[in-house]
Amino acid sequence: MRVQSSATAPTGIAVTGPPRTFGTVQAALGVAAFSLTFPATAWGLEGFGPWSLVAVRSVLAALIAGGCLLALRVAPPSRSAWPGLAVVAAGVVVGFPLLTTLALRTSTTAHAAVVVGLLPLTTALLSALRVGARPSRTFWTASLAGAAAVVAFTVQQSGGALTTADLYLFAALLVCAAGYTEGGRLARVMPGWQVIAWALVLCLPVSVPAAALALSYEPVHLTAHGVAGLLWVAAGSQFLGLVVWYRGMAAIGIPKASQLQLAQPLLTLVWSVLLLGEHLTVAAPLTAAAVLVCIAVTQRARG
Repeated sequence: MRVQSSATAPTGIAVTGPPRTFGTVQAALGVAAFSLTFPATAWGLEGFGPWSLVAVRSVLAALIAGGCLLALRVAPPSRSAWPGLAVVAAGVVVGFPLLTTLALRTSTTAHAAVVVGLLPLTTALLSALRVGARPSRTFWTASLAGAAAVVAFTVQQSGGALTTADLYLFAALLVCAAGYTEGGRLARVMPGWQVIAWALVLCLPVSVPAAALALSYEPVHLTAHGVAGLLWVAAGSQFLGLVVWYRGMAAIGIPKASQLQLAQPLLTLVWSVLLLGEHLTVAAPLTAAAVLVCIAVTQRARG
């Protein structure tokens, strides 16, 4: 089986691959997988401690990724790519999962979904700084409006002051945006799925001993929810979801794929009600919708 390069995919130019309709389905499946991450993490915390959950999740995802790399006989990246992969690993593989898991010990998934709904804007801002782009005034206005909506929501929900969970979530935004930005840069020279696969493998020397240490200190209570949550965040969120997302993005282009991703925070709100029985305040869906509008404006401004 030949691995096709996605170096030209981000430009939106037609590429050889699955039909556009199938590409849309794959991108939508990726968004659906990501929207389940927070509810699955909440389930995983029923059976595992936060450090154990993150470390074991990373190990399992790395084993799946490594198996795919071996099966497809993918050659290791060039030496120049490893520093960027280290940033992806620190932000996407370790930083974001750990910080959001720590936040979800005291925060509802609905609250976290609204805050992290700011991730596309944060990524766009860091990406602009990284490549030296100069976005339009409309872009900056919409970005600041989205940030203001989320800050107002978090302060209102937290009784007038930011909680420790909020600080974890805001930190998660920054490290994940940095990882996405660097991953997007690397995806110009290597297939996107290989970026996350090699980043996961790169973490193995740290994640394996970390998992062993965490499991020795944190009690484990194996429950159906706990195991299901762990398996989903490892296989679904951290690897397979990214695979179908990158394949779909290569088929339909970033602009159309980004429009699908706008639904992610709202989908997470739905899952938080259906799977966790959370009760939403009126502010949650309203703020998520406001952020969605702001992201749509930035996408149009960038295009």
